[in-house]
Amino acid sequence: MTLRSMTGFARVSGAQAEHSWLWEIKSVNGRGLEIRSRLPGGFDRVEESARKLIKSRLHRGTVNLHLQLSQGGVKSSYQVNQKFLGELLALAHSLVEAGNAEPARIDGMMALKGVIEQGDRELIDDTEQKALEDELAASLKEALGKLEAAREEEGRQLEPVLTSQIDEIASLIEKASSSAALRPENIRKRMKNQVDILLSNKTTFDEGRLEQELAILVTKADVSEELDRLSGHVATVRELLQSSGNDAMGRRLDFICQEFNREANTLCSKAGDKELTQIGLDLKVVVDRLREQVQNIE
Repeated sequence: MTLRSMTGFARVSGAQAEHSWLWEIKSVNGRGLEIRSRLPGGFDRVEESARKLIKSRLHRGTVNLHLQLSQGGVKSSYQVNQKFLGELLALAHSLVEAGNAEPARIDGMMALKGVIEQGDRELIDDTEQKALEDELAASLKEALGKLEAAREEEGRQLEPVLTSQIDEIASLIEKASSSAALRPENIRKRMKNQVDILLSNKTTFDEGRLEQELAILVTKADVSEELDRLSGHVATVRELLQSSGNDAMGRRLDFICQEFNREANTLCSKAGDKELTQIGLDLKVVVDRLREQVQNIE
């Protein structure tokens, strides 16, 4: 079984030197593949490679990608606040001249708060940037792997649901095929009644028109083609569920659901019997439930 859902979530954190990060990737249902990314400024190369990676591994779904990046334990630089130090020296000189203080010592002046300032280094060089981007890319691959695992797990949970619904459709087709309404003697009886009604409404009738009406009655009485096509669709779905490929499986199943619904509608419109009409309606209900589940498949 290779079913994969389009919904899933994964989160992976990492750290390198003074940087730490958190990748979050979430996917939900979508007609095609849509990627929405939110990364800090300055990481365009990471975003571009992330999009390429996602496109190479996912086929359908709306994917939301988010990167939280923080900088802790940043390397620091120190500098002397020349202006503040000059003001302190001027004040100390005036106090010495007034005889109110001893000449200031340089080590004492430098120890005063505010003379030496600490500044964070905001920029990293190209080598460090490349190393950080490589780590982010490796971390993203891990997150994407977890997302795929989540989608596959949900696909495994969908498989018995789909199989049960296909079995129910097959059972309804079998029930319709063995319906009393499709027995030859009952078909002949309904057609005779219809002909009697046509003849009783007119004292004279056109033989050509009667032949047309009979042809319509015969066509409406025969639903074998519809039942055969429904059975063929059931076989196709079973083959798909057991196939080894994932590509476009959701799209193919969605198309088959449309065909199921088309044949069920035709069956209801052609049914001249209450039992057969009810089977067609029950079939439409199961097909709708099947299609709801198929909307989740990649």
